[in-house]
Amino acid sequence: MTQTKPLRVGMVGYAFMGAAHSHAWRTAPRFFDLPRTPELTAVAGRNPDGVKAAAAKYGWASTETDWRRLIERDDIDLIDICTPGNTHAEIAIAALEAGKHVLCEKPLANSVEEAAKMTAVAEAAAQRGVLSMCGFSYRRTPALALAKRMVEDGRLGDIRHIRAQYLQDWLSDADAPLTWRLDKSKSGSGSLGDIGAHSIDAAQWITGLNITGVSALLETFVKERPVGGELVGLGGHGGSDGPRGPVTVDDAALFTARFESGPIGIFEATRFALGRKNAMRLEVNGTKGSLAFDFEDMNSLQFYESALEPDAGFRKIMVTEPSHPYTANWWPTGHGLGYEHGFTHQVVDLVNAIGAGEQPSPSFADALQVQKVLAAVEASADNESRWQNVDKEAS
Repeated sequence: MTQTKPLRVGMVGYAFMGAAHSHAWRTAPRFFDLPRTPELTAVAGRNPDGVKAAAAKYGWASTETDWRRLIERDDIDLIDICTPGNTHAEIAIAALEAGKHVLCEKPLANSVEEAAKMTAVAEAAAQRGVLSMCGFSYRRTPALALAKRMVEDGRLGDIRHIRAQYLQDWLSDADAPLTWRLDKSKSGSGSLGDIGAHSIDAAQWITGLNITGVSALLETFVKERPVGGELVGLGGHGGSDGPRGPVTVDDAALFTARFESGPIGIFEATRFALGRKNAMRLEVNGTKGSLAFDFEDMNSLQFYESALEPDAGFRKIMVTEPSHPYTANWWPTGHGLGYEHGFTHQVVDLVNAIGAGEQPSPSFADALQVQKVLAAVEASADNESRWQNVDKEAS
């Protein structure tokens, strides 16, 4: 590994996303030549025992129990935010104003207002060379990156249809505990923001077209759940026979959409699709061809080109060739990648952008556009599914 100037990282939060990000920071410089070498300098979490255990497990050199201490430290260059959405704005703004680069998990915030303020601060910080990025990690899946390349190369022609689904089933059990993801004050929304945001970002990124309006329906199937998990402190010990608390987010989201220049789309996000574990699906139809992707078969892309295959259906492209995005740095052809590689590629792209002094993608402004779509979906659902235009005002 080539020795370069270190990029000293302070991470806030150490649960699911914290584990994925930790793996990425450790792995990226071992497979990619980077202009800065990430160092896992410190991780912050409110529980002293929990954060110490996470630091030992994931390889962080030190711990803090207050994220503010990370920002105050002179030995940290970048703040990585892996906490619930209600904390993103405060942490990101403080970090950027203190001169720290920022990687913030998606969705950017819990409201358009928060996301717009974060974007304004990020754009001002960028003028001082302090950079920021939102963590829409599915952009770094090689097959989806190849899909974007094919659209940009004109292989699909003019886009007509976009259809996206994100299907999971981990909340299908009505006795699953009431965690922070089911509390609107912490998560902002349910399946819509948790997984639907990924579909929105992927659809807009791959096509290069923003959503301009929506008609939406949200549903909460299980209105109350056992108190447990992160919310056990609200009373009781959880379990099907214990106290239950209200679910204040959606379990499923459906909406139709119109994109810039005319294409139409349909989106579905649910955590109640029994048998579907992480089916993040996207299909795009154009005047010359179509492509389709399903994350449960993440190393392949389905492609149809009408001029070459008028009498055939989709063909399967195995996205493991050295010419495909990101794959040359990994294994021989045919040896697939996994979920964690998207986070590693995210680190690679971010560190390369910091090294070049260039704005990484997706920017906070890109994430603000996703936030505006989420807000429009909720507004439409609250108004009997009436058509809702997406706010076009600049941040």
